[in-house]
Amino acid sequence: MARVLAELGCEVCISDDVARKVLEMPEVCAAIIARAGSSVALSGGAIDRSALARAMFSDRTLRADIEAIMHPRIEALRRAQFAAAPASSPAFVIDAPLLFEVGLDRECAAVIFVDTPRELRLSRVGESRGWDDAELARREASQLALEEKRRRSSDVVENHGDRARLNAEVARVFEAILSRCADVPRAQRT
Repeated sequence: MARVLAELGCEVCISDDVARKVLEMPEVCAAIIARAGSSVALSGGAIDRSALARAMFSDRTLRADIEAIMHPRIEALRRAQFAAAPASSPAFVIDAPLLFEVGLDRECAAVIFVDTPRELRLSRVGESRGWDDAELARREASQLALEEKRRRSSDVVENHGDRARLNAEVARVFEAILSRCADVPRAQRT
């Protein structure tokens, strides 16, 4: 969906990509290692993202502490990206799996929920991240329930794996959002 919105001219901030950049910051690595321990460190002081994820998703307090280290930096980079966006961008898009959990929905004029069957989600994360069914279940259990995300979203797009149909549906929903938000200043079209 983010790719389609970028093709439609939107400035898209992909939170997972920004988080990877933040994890490369030496001061962030040092703070995370100081909090989580050397088990999350690779040689040279970099963060082992898989080890960090395992630790965070098994300890809520640790997760909150790591998020407190990372989220302000992620937000700063997102704001800088949007500030530098071309004036022709019709909207700013935050692609974030934890949009509701961290309160970013309050900054958005609209929220699109992409409803994807579990089998398709599992297939994709299996291919892209090497997750199995148990890992997907563990990650999803640590987030707001999908049905609650769907309920709280202003728009829903169904994704059943047909790329052309998904692209057309995203474009249709985006046009509807632009129509609804015609009076919202560009700087607030997130």
